[in-house]
Amino acid sequence: MAGDTQSSGAYIEHHLTNLTYGRHPDGEWGFAHTTQEAKDMGIYAFHVDSLAWSGGLGIIFCLLFWLAARKATAGVPSGFLNFIETIIEFVDAQVKDSFHGKSKLIAPLSLTIFCWVFLMNLMDLIPVDFVPWLMSLMGVHFQKIVPSTDPNITLAMSFTVFLLVIFFSLKVKGIGGFIGELTLHPFQAPNPIAQALLVPINLVLETVSLLAKPISLGMRLFGNMYAGEFVFILAAGMLGPWQVIGAWPWAVFHILVITLQAFIFMVLTIVYLSMASEDH
Repeated sequence: MAGDTQSSGAYIEHHLTNLTYGRHPDGEWGFAHTTQEAKDMGIYAFHVDSLAWSGGLGIIFCLLFWLAARKATAGVPSGFLNFIETIIEFVDAQVKDSFHGKSKLIAPLSLTIFCWVFLMNLMDLIPVDFVPWLMSLMGVHFQKIVPSTDPNITLAMSFTVFLLVIFFSLKVKGIGGFIGELTLHPFQAPNPIAQALLVPINLVLETVSLLAKPISLGMRLFGNMYAGEFVFILAAGMLGPWQVIGAWPWAVFHILVITLQAFIFMVLTIVYLSMASEDH
C-alpha cells in the first residue's frame, strides 16, 4: 500500500484511522468509508478493529494459559510450561514487593494486565501494510491492529483499574474513611474551624490527584505506543516494500518499549491498588 499513488499525508492518515462503525449524519448506521466519515460519527461510533483485536488477543492469552494449566505437573517444567511458569513467578514477585494488602485478586489481575497489554503492544511489530492490504482484499477500508494505539482501549483499561481502586478504598476504609482521606489531607490544622475551612481545598486537590491516576495510566501507554506506530508508518511510507529491512533497527529497540510499557502499566496498577488497601 505504501507504493500507491496517494500522497504521504493521505497514506499516514489512512493508517491512523480505525475501522469505525457508527451513525452517519443522515441517521443511518454503518461503517465509515472515509476518514472524514469516521470523524463525523463522533461519540456514536465503535472502533471495530480495536475491539476485535483486543478481544481476540485476550482470548489467545486465556487459551495459552489454559493449555499450560492442563499440562502442568508436579515435576520440573520444560519448554512452554517453563516459559509460562517464569512469567507467573515474575508477576508474583512484583505483587509481593509492591502490594501490602491481602487480596487474591491482585496477582491474577496483574498477570492478565501484563500479558494482555504485552500482546496488544506486540502487534506493533507486524509490518504496517501487511494486514491492511489483506483486509482491503475483502473490502475493508481501514484496519488498525495495535489496540494500545487507541486511547479508547487504554483509557477503558485504566478506568477499570480506577473503579477497582475505589472498590478497594471503600472495602478497606469504609465510606467515612474514604471521604476523610479526600477531605482531611494533605492540609491539616489542630483547630476544628481551620480544618473545616481546609476541607474544600483538600477535596479539590485529592479529587484531581485521584482522577489523574487513571488518565495518566491510560495516556502514558497510548502515547508511547502511538509514537512507535507512527515511526513505523513513516518508515513504511518512505521505504515502501523495503520497510521490513529498513525499520528493523527501530523494531529491535521497540521490543524494549513494548515490554516496558506492559510492565509499567502492571506495576502502577499494583501500586495504586496497594495504596487504596492501606488503612492509616
